[in-house]
Order: sequence, then structure tokens, then C-alpha cells
Amino acid sequence: MKVLLSIKPEFAHEIFSGTKRYEYRKTIFRQKVKRVVVYASSPVSKVIGEFEIDEILHDEIETLWETTKSFSGITKDFFFSYFKSRESGYAIKIKSYKLYDDPMDLRSVYGSNPPQSFAYVD
Repeated sequence: MKVLLSIKPEFAHEIFSGTKRYEYRKTIFRQKVKRVVVYASSPVSKVIGEFEIDEILHDEIETLWETTKSFSGITKDFFFSYFKSRESGYAIKIKSYKLYDDPMDLRSVYGSNPPQSFAYVD
């Protein structure tokens, strides 16, 4: 199964350049997901690629940062700001990725709007 995630373009770029190996989330999927389809949000507003999930880490915020910071692709300040007032969080470890040659329009591919958190897709 796949999910569609909206990711800011600067972070999507880091994922597909191989420097960001973790995608952080406050909530996570309930179903078993193997691949993530990446929708780069505005101003790109396109489905630009996908990645395979290695594992999903769930831990206290401090521990999560210490475990993932070397390949976070973000600053410590941004990380802690994102998880502000949370006791725990999730880090999706990226196993492999594929950047599409031709970015696709979300509506033409999935017939939907960008998800606030995530959306299951086929």
C-alpha cells in the first residue's frame, strides 16, 4: 500500500538528493504502508516522486532527534518547533527513492486535493 504525503518543496528536494533520509510526522498511518508518493506543495504543486519506507521510528522527541539528526535534512530548531508541545513523534526512514522524470498534476493522477496529513492511494 502507498500513501500520499504533502511535503514542502525544499524538504522534497533534500529527500531526492539523498541528504534527508528521514521524514518527520506527528501522526502516522494505521495501515501497513511500503511506499510514499511525494506531493511537493506550493509553489511546485506537483507529484514529483516516491520513496520506499525502510522503517518507522516512534520515540520521545529528544531521543528521536538524537537518533536521526545526522540525516534529518532540517535544523534542530526547526525539528523542535515542529514537534512543539508533543511528547513523541515519528520518523519515516527512507530506504530508496525515485524522482519522476515528469512531475504530475495531483488531480489528473489521483483526482484529489493535497492531503492535510496523508492519504492512502493505489
